[in-house]
Amino acid sequence: MHANDRRPPKPGFATRAIHAGTDGSPDDPHGALTPPVHMTSTFVFDRVAEGAARFAGEQPGHVYSRISNPTVDLLERRLASLEGGTAALATASGMGAITSLLWTLLSPGDEILADEALYGCTFAFLHHGLARFGVHIRHADFSEPQRVADAIGPATRVVYFETPANPTMRLVDIEAVAGAAHARGAAVVVDNTYATPVLTRPLEHGADFVVHSATKYLGGHGDLVAGAVIGPEEGIHRVRMEGLKDLTGAVMAPLTAHLVMRGLKTLELRMERHCRSAASIAAWLERQPGVASVHYPGLPSFPQRALAARQMHDFGGMIAFELDGGLEAGVRFMDSLGLIRRAVSLGDAESLIQHPASMTHSTMTPEERARHGIAEGLIRLSVGLETVEDLVGDLERALRLAHIRVA
Repeated sequence: MHANDRRPPKPGFATRAIHAGTDGSPDDPHGALTPPVHMTSTFVFDRVAEGAARFAGEQPGHVYSRISNPTVDLLERRLASLEGGTAALATASGMGAITSLLWTLLSPGDEILADEALYGCTFAFLHHGLARFGVHIRHADFSEPQRVADAIGPATRVVYFETPANPTMRLVDIEAVAGAAHARGAAVVVDNTYATPVLTRPLEHGADFVVHSATKYLGGHGDLVAGAVIGPEEGIHRVRMEGLKDLTGAVMAPLTAHLVMRGLKTLELRMERHCRSAASIAAWLERQPGVASVHYPGLPSFPQRALAARQMHDFGGMIAFELDGGLEAGVRFMDSLGLIRRAVSLGDAESLIQHPASMTHSTMTPEERARHGIAEGLIRLSVGLETVEDLVGDLERALRLAHIRVA
């Protein structure tokens, strides 16, 4: 038998979502099954020499919870395992993850090349934040990898995108874009919030860093705000000590880390239900005569269906669609819903629906939204965990009450 054959096989995703980061025994002197929540701001040293060694990086251990904390550290090890990275950094929000990473990677005079379809707050940070400090912002249509390759210039340090993109659902070929970026010396950052590591693991396709709003599917219960960055150990250490510690201070609280780990335990199960229900609802919406268009990667009519099948393990819980009658019809329809809640955010157990142009992407001008493919009447639906027949019934009643044609 070869020596490598004696090694235990890598545990499956669900097993790692519950156990990764531990040595198999409870992390508590009393034997508690649930890891303890270390609600402390600072840590005591036995001697001055011990404190000096930890600050110098010569001895492992925690010194201050703005830098690291045992509860947060366990979450970070778990997230790194799930995304296939060597290290992770947990932050106070998704925007805390994005800003901590980009402030670390970019300097005045550098350029970031970003996809045309982005989360509204990411777009605002690029144009109203980084741009004010001398970072050049450019956009390209990332649905065509060759356009990305042509757009990368000598000052491009970061290539940034989401897949699927918020809110248009457009996909990006991670491997093709990463190859083009790396050929020109640029780092690749992928926002994997929509897909989660259950459906897509961008690091396996060549990305350098992955960011998440852990508020969404990773937490999964609408009761926390959190973020994460996953990538190589050296890069994550730099983001921790520069972007997080000194620049943003977007530190995750230990109790939040505990809640995210609770959510991770059921992530794979929840994503299976989100995907199954969303596929059913997307197909139903597409059959309704009053629905002008439906954007969902699992539909045969989706233009990038082949890429979705190749790059994703399933097609997600997010749907974007437009109604005949545009914005006015969409407002009537959304105001007629009873079970599905009108709210921003996504990935919760509850189904949530929102209007990007007036809500999540309202920081963009109408011209910017049009240029980035966000129609004024576009509706974004986060399909929750409710009984799918109840969700379809609510959608059908709302269409009828809004005087929109139903099959």
